[in-house]
Amino acid sequence: MSKQATPKKYKFFLFIVGLIALIAFQVEVIMPLVYDVIDSDLFIKEEDPNAVKASADGQMLSYAFDQCNRYITDEVDSDVSVSYTSKPLNAWDIGNTQYVINANIDVLPENGANVTARYVCRIKYTGDEFNPTALSDKDNWSVSGLSGLDDYL
Repeated sequence: MSKQATPKKYKFFLFIVGLIALIAFQVEVIMPLVYDVIDSDLFIKEEDPNAVKASADGQMLSYAFDQCNRYITDEVDSDVSVSYTSKPLNAWDIGNTQYVINANIDVLPENGANVTARYVCRIKYTGDEFNPTALSDKDNWSVSGLSGLDDYL
């Protein structure tokens, strides 16, 4: 009977020693590496000063809204006509030339009644220039998400 009790004591003792060693390894080896990565420039991206100025002027949100509407026009079914409001309900600059636009849209299906739908569009400016010509070019924008219009696309 004492032979069975002895291995259980060793197992528990080894478990405690292993747990203490694991915690010490994490504190002394892993966490300093994590802190070094956090302090590095790995996750920092410098914003283009022209992009910051354009965002501060509010013109980027306007171009983003226009480009979301253009994207919807290109994607909507051919038997549906749409009309847009003059400005979005909400527009957010989420950094790194990415924007979220929330707006209403009037949808008129060919064989149905006029419906006002609300959409949310996430869009990113991928161009290098911040002049009106480049900002108006749809090839310089990338829509990464559109919701609220699934029934019409």
